[in-house]
Amino acid sequence: MITAIPVHSFSIEGTQHSIYHVDANMGLPQHSHAYAHATVCHAGKLKVTKENFELVMDKTTQPLLLKENEWHELEALEDGTVFENIFKEGAY
Repeated sequence: MITAIPVHSFSIEGTQHSIYHVDANMGLPQHSHAYAHATVCHAGKLKVTKENFELVMDKTTQPLLLKENEWHELEALEDGTVFENIFKEGAY
């Protein structure tokens, strides 16, 4: 998998937003954080994998909360996938 870099990253009212525009086989390889964050898929298809769990998200999927210290991986399944990670400002 090719590691994605956010195309937009900004803070507003205490939250950090990182927005990714990716193609198939791009995303964020297995990792964890000391903080929780929400992941939203705005376009395309995004596979979220964590221990004993896998979900394919699209624009109709409710945002997913990923808990702190929980390993996870995000991988685009389609070209033109857009996803966003949202977390507390200063946590990253």
